[in-house]
Amino acid sequence: VNSDTDNLYQQLAGGLTVANLLHGSANPIGGQNCVIKLKDGAPPEELKFKDAPPGIKFALGENVKQSNWGEKINTRFPQSRMGVPTFMANRFTAAQQYLKAGETFKKSGGVAPRRDLELEALGEILQGQRWIHCHSYRQDEILTFLRLTEEFGVKVGTLQHVLEGYKVADEIAKHGAMASTFADMWAYKAEAWDAIPYNMALMSERGVIVSVN
Repeated sequence: VNSDTDNLYQQLAGGLTVANLLHGSANPIGGQNCVIKLKDGAPPEELKFKDAPPGIKFALGENVKQSNWGEKINTRFPQSRMGVPTFMANRFTAAQQYLKAGETFKKSGGVAPRRDLELEALGEILQGQRWIHCHSYRQDEILTFLRLTEEFGVKVGTLQHVLEGYKVADEIAKHGAMASTFADMWAYKAEAWDAIPYNMALMSERGVIVSVN
C-alpha cells in the first residue's frame, strides 16, 4: 500500500472514498488484496479498511496461459485454458490436505505441520473467510470456474470484468457471485469481442449484484 502517491488526493477529489487494491492477472492465483479507506497523508496501516472481508485475486483466460506471448514464456504452467482450472483444483486440494493436517495435529498432537503461507490463504478461501475476486471474460471459462469452486464448497466474491456475464447471468446469480464490469471498455482483444453495452443491465435484471469497474 503506497500512502505517498498523489493518487489518493486525486481520487478523493473525485469522490472516491474506498478502494479495493488487486494484483494483476498474470497468474491463476495471484496475491492477496487490500481494501483501503482513502485518507490523504495517513501512513499505510491507517489506510487499511479493517472491517472489509479479506480477498485474493484469481484470473482466467489469455493473461494466465500466455501461450502466444513468445518463447520466453512457453515453459510456464498453465499453457492452455484447460490447464487453468487444473492448476486451481491442484492448489485447492493441497489446501484441503494442509487444513486436515492442522486438524489432526490439534486432535492428536505429534509434530506440527510446517506453516505454509500460500496454503494458509487458500485454506481461508475453503473456510469461507477470504473472498475470491476473479479476472474473467468468456462465458465458458466463467462457468468452468464456478463449477470448480462449487466442487470445493467455495462461493466466489466477485467476477471482475466478466464481459460475457450476460450470457451466463442465471448461473452467476444462482452461484451468488457478484459482478464488477467495465462501463465502456471492450473489443480490445479476442476475449472481449462479445462484450456489449447492456452487460451490466442484463446481469442485474437476472439477479446479479453488479458494480461498475
